This record gives sequence, C-alpha cells and structure tokens, in this order.
Amino acid sequence: MLFDRALLRARQRRARKLGAADFLLDRVADDMEERLHAVLRDFSSVADVWTPGDILRGPIRARFKTLTHLGLEDSLDEVLPFQPGSLDLVVSALAFQFVNDLPGVLAQIRRALRPDGLLLAAMIGGDTLTELRQCFAAAEAECEGGVSPRVAPFADLRDVGGLLQRAGFALPVTDLDHIVVRYDNAVALMADLRRMGATNILVERRRTPTRRATLLRMAQIYAERFADPDGRIRVTYDVIWLSGWAPHESQPKPLQPGSAKASLEEAVKRGPKV
Repeated sequence: MLFDRALLRARQRRARKLGAADFLLDRVADDMEERLHAVLRDFSSVADVWTPGDILRGPIRARFKTLTHLGLEDSLDEVLPFQPGSLDLVVSALAFQFVNDLPGVLAQIRRALRPDGLLLAAMIGGDTLTELRQCFAAAEAECEGGVSPRVAPFADLRDVGGLLQRAGFALPVTDLDHIVVRYDNAVALMADLRRMGATNILVERRRTPTRRATLLRMAQIYAERFADPDGRIRVTYDVIWLSGWAPHESQPKPLQPGSAKASLEEAVKRGPKV
C-alpha cells in the first residue's frame, strides 16, 4: 500500500475549492480527443475511471451515447463495479499514478471490456518532478541529517507496457509526452501541486510539518540547480499514454517464429538495387 487514497480524495476536494490548476488535464483531454478521433469505430458503452473533475465528459459525451464516470469515492478500495464484457471503451486521465495495485486494476478493466474493446489512458510517470525530488533530498540531508519520502515513485514507459501485456491486452502501445513547465520559484510550484490535488499522499509520508529552514533551503537549491538564465525554474512532467485492446479474432496476429519467407541475412548481402 503506497498511497492513502482517502487522503487523495480529500486533497482533490481541497484543490477544487482553491481553484484547480488544470493545465495538465486540459492538455491530456485535448490529446485524448484527438486519439479517439483517429479510432474509426463506434463505441456504445464508455466508462471514465477516476479522472479528476469532469474535464473529459464534454468531448466524450459529444461523441458517445453513454458515459459512466467512476469517481474516487465510488472505489477507494480499487474494486471496479463493472460487469465482465459490459464496456466498449474505458478512458482515464491522470489517475493511474495513484493506484496501489495497477496490475489488478488493468486486469479488471480487461475483464470489463467486450472483445475488441479499447482502453485509452494517460498517467503521470517517468521523470516527473525529478527536480523537486532531488532538491528536497539535498535540503533534508543538509538541514535535518536524513531524507523522508516526498515525491511518489513513478512507473516508466517499459513497466507500463509490460503491465498491459500481463493483464492480457492485445496490441499494447505506450508513448510518452515530455512536458517542461517553468515557474517563478519553488514556492509557486508547490502552490500549483496543491491546486492539482497532487501533494504527498504516500502512506509512509512524514506526518510532521516541513521545517521552514528545510523548505527555504530546498527553494534555494532548486534555484541554483534548475533555473534558466532569466531566473525561472524548470519542472518536468512526463505523461505516459497507454492503450490496449481486448483480444478479438479480427485483430492482426504476430507471425510465428521461423515463418518468414525471405531471409534478412540474404537481403543484406545482396544490398540495394542500383
């Protein structure tokens, strides 16, 4: 159990009251609309799993007849309430990075999809907030003589692709959207994370408030290591896109080893025709 999902729900509620910072969600929603537009088939039963707020509902409702939105409050235990073979399409935006049992959730989605049903999701991963992680570690080591978990561990691209295969998806595809955002300072970054509902929800998080000296030193280290010439700091957000299909006989199958009719070695020896 890495994440306190009840705390995540509370943090997301606080973010909405503060005025949510939705620039990452806006980008993902636009990208998801484009990706779905490229899929030339009809989906009659669609579910949105844990996307914060209602940012996906507009573009998805405009295209699909039915949409079920599953909120955190409906499944804090990560048990999805979908019947086997009941859905044609499952989407999710910036939610899977806070799942304790991602292989289990992917397996549940795979069972809920009808044959040739699609999962399309985006999650935070890769090197997201690597700068903040490094600076907090350096500041705590210097000011307090130790390091506490501040930034959640994130899956990388290859891990996610392997999980799709493990869950039984056909034609799994993953890709990464590398985003660099600039802030005036580390304090502005921390305020944005609070308005995203993305502050520390690790079960093993430190329960006492951060010392002012540690926070100030973190901001100073950040400015020293990751500032541009104009003084603004850089922040990495990596969005991992994942998609996979429930197996169906109509889908292309990989060739069996040894079934090729031409030899790559012979083709290389012959070289190009002039």
